[in-house]
Amino acid sequence: MDSTPKSTGPGSARRALRVFKALRGHALTGLSNKELADAVGDSPVNVCRALEALEAEGLALRLDDGRWAHSVWLLQTAEHFARETESALARIHELRQRVAAGAR
Repeated sequence: MDSTPKSTGPGSARRALRVFKALRGHALTGLSNKELADAVGDSPVNVCRALEALEAEGLALRLDDGRWAHSVWLLQTAEHFARETESALARIHELRQRVAAGAR
């Protein structure tokens, strides 16, 4: 039997993105399927399909208690962004110091 989500059209993509957004702020505690369905205004069955698609793509994970949260990959992406931002700020700070010192 094929384990891919049944609905793959543009509507299902938007639904999955709404579910993905609803997971924000719940990385440790997660949300239940019902809580997500209530949050996005859709049926638990449709939310389940969206969660299956997000899980298949590595964007969401089911916690040990059955609740859902963003995947570790997303958290790693946020960490990479923070490091990239810190590096850019350090370069800007260095350039400002050089300008203030009159260096070329």
